[in-house]
Amino acid sequence: MAERRPRLDQPQEQHSPWIRRPKGMNREAFGVLSEKFARFMGTPQFIIWMTVFVAAWLIWNTWGPERLQFDPRDLNYTLLTLILSLQASYAAPLILLAQNRQADRDRVALEQDRSRDERNLADTEFLTREVASLRLAMRDAATRDFLRSELRDLLEDLVSEVDQRETKAARKAKRKAKAKAKAKAAAKAQARQAAARAATKPGDMPSAPQ
Repeated sequence: MAERRPRLDQPQEQHSPWIRRPKGMNREAFGVLSEKFARFMGTPQFIIWMTVFVAAWLIWNTWGPERLQFDPRDLNYTLLTLILSLQASYAAPLILLAQNRQADRDRVALEQDRSRDERNLADTEFLTREVASLRLAMRDAATRDFLRSELRDLLEDLVSEVDQRETKAARKAKRKAKAKAKAKAAAKAQARQAAARAATKPGDMPSAPQ
């Protein structure tokens, strides 16, 4: 049977850590507390209070009553050195933890900014295409001068058509008038001929030679 190899397209499962976190410990609350402590260590108040604490410690263990000194000068302030070393050993991981949380937030914010920039870029490109299409449509749209020129041409065409119709109507009227005049002339000629025939009687006609 062939061994199953891990696939590269699937994420690996997270293995359980060697040291388990206590059940009642909230990771988020611990992170927030570490960030607050790291921020407090970077403030002037912490430096002032730390200076006052160290100065009071040194003054008491240097010039105070010997029987009341708990960290005498003869021992080179061993307890103070231990406390400061312990503080430094705990402060460094807490600061690193706060920096890691801040780095995670910065990465998330960077991803959100990138996605927002991509959406803004897509919206800008879409608006640019729409504006370009509107400009092309406005170029093809009828403008005031174009409408005026078209109406002027249409009016000229109508006027020329009306003139042509009027010319044709005048020609037809002239033809009809000529036809009527010819008809009247023909009627008059026929009337004259009929009158001449009526005036010429059979007795008045000249006799033919015998």
